Amino acid sequence: MACSTKKDTFISRNYHALTTKYNVLYNGGIGYDKGLVGINEKSKNNFWKRLPVEKMELSDGSTFDTTKNANFDLAEKKATKGIQKHSMNIGGKERNSQTDEAYLMLGKVRYYEQRFIPALDAFNYILYKYPGSDKIYEAKIWREKTNMRLGNDALVIKNLSKLLKDFKLKNQYVADANAVLAEAFLNLEEKDSAVSKLKIAQGLTKINTQKARYRFILGQLYEELGKRDSALISYQSVIDMHRKADRDYVIQAYAKKAQLFDFQKGNKEQIEKMFAKLLENRENRPFLDLIYHQIGLYYEKSNTAELALKNYNLSLKKAKDNSYLAASNYRNVGNMYFKSADFLLAAKYYDSTLVKLEKNTREFLQIEKTRKNLDDVIKYDALAQQNDSILKVVAFSDLERITFFGNHIEKLKKAEEKKQLMAKRQQEAMASIENAGSAPMGNQKGLLKSPSSSPLITSKSQATSTNTFYFYNPTTVSYGQLEFKKNWGSRSAKGYWRMSANTKEILISPSSESELIEGSTTAKASQPTDKFEIKYYLAQLPTEKRELDSINQERNFAYLQLGLIYKEKFKEYALATAKLESVLKQNPEEKLVLPTMYNLYKIYLITDLGKASQMKSQIVAQFPSSRYAQIINNSDTDGLKLDTPEKTYSQLYQEFKEGQFVSVLEKINTAIIQFSGDEIAPKLELLRANTEAKLFGIEAYKKTLEAIAAQYPNTDEGRQAKEIVNDQIPVLEKMEFTTNAKSWKILFKAGLRTDPITIEIEDKIKKFIAEEKIEKRSYSYDVYTDKENFVVIHNIKSEAYAADIINYMKTNKQFTIHQDAIIISSDNYKVVQIKKNLESYLASKKQ
Repeated sequence: MACSTKKDTFISRNYHALTTKYNVLYNGGIGYDKGLVGINEKSKNNFWKRLPVEKMELSDGSTFDTTKNANFDLAEKKATKGIQKHSMNIGGKERNSQTDEAYLMLGKVRYYEQRFIPALDAFNYILYKYPGSDKIYEAKIWREKTNMRLGNDALVIKNLSKLLKDFKLKNQYVADANAVLAEAFLNLEEKDSAVSKLKIAQGLTKINTQKARYRFILGQLYEELGKRDSALISYQSVIDMHRKADRDYVIQAYAKKAQLFDFQKGNKEQIEKMFAKLLENRENRPFLDLIYHQIGLYYEKSNTAELALKNYNLSLKKAKDNSYLAASNYRNVGNMYFKSADFLLAAKYYDSTLVKLEKNTREFLQIEKTRKNLDDVIKYDALAQQNDSILKVVAFSDLERITFFGNHIEKLKKAEEKKQLMAKRQQEAMASIENAGSAPMGNQKGLLKSPSSSPLITSKSQATSTNTFYFYNPTTVSYGQLEFKKNWGSRSAKGYWRMSANTKEILISPSSESELIEGSTTAKASQPTDKFEIKYYLAQLPTEKRELDSINQERNFAYLQLGLIYKEKFKEYALATAKLESVLKQNPEEKLVLPTMYNLYKIYLITDLGKASQMKSQIVAQFPSSRYAQIINNSDTDGLKLDTPEKTYSQLYQEFKEGQFVSVLEKINTAIIQFSGDEIAPKLELLRANTEAKLFGIEAYKKTLEAIAAQYPNTDEGRQAKEIVNDQIPVLEKMEFTTNAKSWKILFKAGLRTDPITIEIEDKIKKFIAEEKIEKRSYSYDVYTDKENFVVIHNIKSEAYAADIINYMKTNKQFTIHQDAIIISSDNYKVVQIKKNLESYLASKKQ
């Protein structure tokens, strides 16, 4: 009764204040402090992006976390207990001086648990009920922090600016308020204002963790604003804090400092000493992955590829839980291999990069696209290398071939010997271990002796590998056989071989010259299988001109595709030029010459205007009527004004669906010339192919599709064109006229739809269909070619009935059409439209 919360006495006030402070809030404060530690441990710093001013990881709302932080839960319970049991609200005024502290703790706990609306209620309660509290300014700052989390950045800036202007606050409060203002300005993308507020915050805060964080963020902001020198000063200020700052901030500051190094004016010796010092410091062992990565970046920018690769690999070995760091290492190594044209290795490293990166990010999608493009590069590069090597060996002389394959066999033997030696050593090592387990103690020392201390010979090939005996070397044996034949001819192994009577006989020896050089047909028939014999390889060499021409054509096509990929997908103009120029030097097929010359012309426009002018002259002189010559001369686009490529394509496609094929063809040819080199070009080309199919038939369609497949092989449209040529065109070409029919049509030849004759035909057919009461008919205006079209009556069950309809229309003047009527089955009409062969159909019908 003496300690009632309803009595405003000295004893009651002090009892409840002391109990709240030293019992309830003390225990709650312990839980709150532990909860903050947990928040800091849970919230990982992502130094690859600009750090937020406050280290707090917000949930994205995609998942609801039902688990509560036990420490914050304890703090909230204690704060609530202090309010419920010790609050002394008498006469509308709080008499317990510690109640505002309880509300403040309650608001903070709710804030860190991301329950921002209840937190805002707690802070507002202090401001409304305890205007004289010594925590009023702190409560105002926390209220604005909560408003910022709720997206009210403009309100935060207004309220905190007024607070700083109207009241003189403690330095730490000023630092906290400016830090919140900086975060709000960053949310509004006002970086200059954020910089000024952060500078004040880092200067006034006495908490070293905050000071290091603010300075590091300042460096990041200066980088984004393009102020390199100011960024370096900020990062150096973090480094100068030494052990006062968390180690990860210091190491990241070193990394940023290295990234901002000026390779033109900077002291390379000094930066290399800095790296060496970082590696020697035992405190930096947890950060070796980042340090090695940064050293790799430095050497890569210094064009020291070998050292860069070495340090990237060291970084990968030291990497622990930093997925993006591992992804960056894989990506950078992949880029290095890509630049050196080792696309197979580059693809493997890009695959590893994609495993480590988050999906659906911009970087992931970009690398995924590059990786897909490499599939074609790898395929065509392998084909080109294989055919190049075949043609190279075919061009060798007999002696050069023998020497070449002999060297290859020697390499195979050495590899085989090494493999067998390793297997032998493993067996002996296992045997030594087993024997050691059962041997007496005194003999175990001898058993541990290295198995390599005694010479090992595991096979005949191994024994002969270091032997200089003439007949153990296949190259010298083959060379000797060749020289023997040149001097003595083919001799059998019987009698006195020097006698001239035996010169026409064939050697029976399996290594005879006839099998090595002359008898390629015999060798191919027998197909030797011993890869350690020269004849095994000679038998596989193509000899017929048809085979060699085919290999050369495949090689040239692969070079053309590689050139196009380098040019269009990767913008590697030097590689593209080398491949395309090689095509023109290697006797290419006629269909490859013009696309190769045109693409070289486009590259030369970027790299060498003199060569571009020469190539333009060659194209115009050799292929004056080609579409490429028109594109180069730009002859059809004078005064032309087109919309954007996408809008132009949409308009043309709409006209195509409406059947305006002649108009579409005229416009699309102009658009292709106008948008040459644009990403929309393949789509326009495919639309042109479909338009030509409607007007000129399957032959024109096939020819245009083949050109699209050759010119744009690495686009969806190019692949689609190739698929149509391979799968659909052969089926359409096999279509022939048939005598079986289920439905028939009547055709009347017509001109343009706006022609008076066409209008008259349509009017009379429309009247006939309207007055016919037996069956309902339909008609259509169908395009046939660019000069001739049809008005077609559909849904006729038999040819005889179609003839009756024609006779009926002739005998009735209101339906009489003077143009000849053509009766055709629906199936044959389809063939006529596909092949544009109406005359052939009419001729066959007359017969």
